Amino acid sequence: MASAHLEPAGHEGFMRHRQFRWLKIAVILCIVSLIAYLAADVEPRPNGGSWIGYTLGTIGAVLIVWLSLLGIRKRAITSGEWSLKAWTSAHIYLGLSLVIVATLHTGFQLGWNVHTLAYALMLLVVVSGAFGIWAYATLPAALSSNREDMTQAQMVEGLRAIDRQLNDAAQPLERGQADFVLAALAQDPFGAGLLRRLSGQYPACATQGALNQLVFTETGKSDAEGRVAKLLLRRKALLDRIRRHMRLKAMLEAWLYVHVPATIALLAALTAHVLSVFFYW
Repeated sequence: MASAHLEPAGHEGFMRHRQFRWLKIAVILCIVSLIAYLAADVEPRPNGGSWIGYTLGTIGAVLIVWLSLLGIRKRAITSGEWSLKAWTSAHIYLGLSLVIVATLHTGFQLGWNVHTLAYALMLLVVVSGAFGIWAYATLPAALSSNREDMTQAQMVEGLRAIDRQLNDAAQPLERGQADFVLAALAQDPFGAGLLRRLSGQYPACATQGALNQLVFTETGKSDAEGRVAKLLLRRKALLDRIRRHMRLKAMLEAWLYVHVPATIALLAALTAHVLSVFFYW
């Protein structure tokens, strides 16, 4: 029976899965939660300690635990109603609905306690997850456009080829000029940390420093200087492409360094929140 629900490969993404089935379910959950909150006969107003608060809190806790299981689910290959695509779609839309459910659960009463900590961590997980959705929806196309049919290995090999030519072409230069070129060749283009890659800014770029010496000068250049300048321009252009590639890949992966630890912290805070509620109940 499951095969009757299979979709052609690439026909529909996880955001549109089954004609936005999980978006509709998430919207219904939010509407029902809001109606129940507004209709609850609780004085002075619904809060986390009322029956509607416990109900919404239970729904939210179950959602958080279930949503955290996506990493385990990725290791299983199945199709049909609970394929990875279906699970991911549910993960996204139910995760977004969690903001409404959890906010109503709090009764808009926040303070400096473990309950608010759990709520804040939940918001961090949702926001980082939303960034991840944007990243996976837009960055792969940007990566492909930046490469221009070149693989990462081909870009690296192209840089090495230019470096070999530069090393030979710099031999006739004066010592001071040659030192700038050698400094550019010695600088590791992949040695930047995560923050530098994310920013895309390289103020200490030795290749740019060498270019400033050989290209952006008003004095006449010898044939050797002109050849080196052209090679440096090619090197800088390829470096820029490689750095854009590293920046896009870093953006594609960096959100997980927030999302995963925040999820673990959320589960710990949620456990403390639930235990403290039952302890003082």
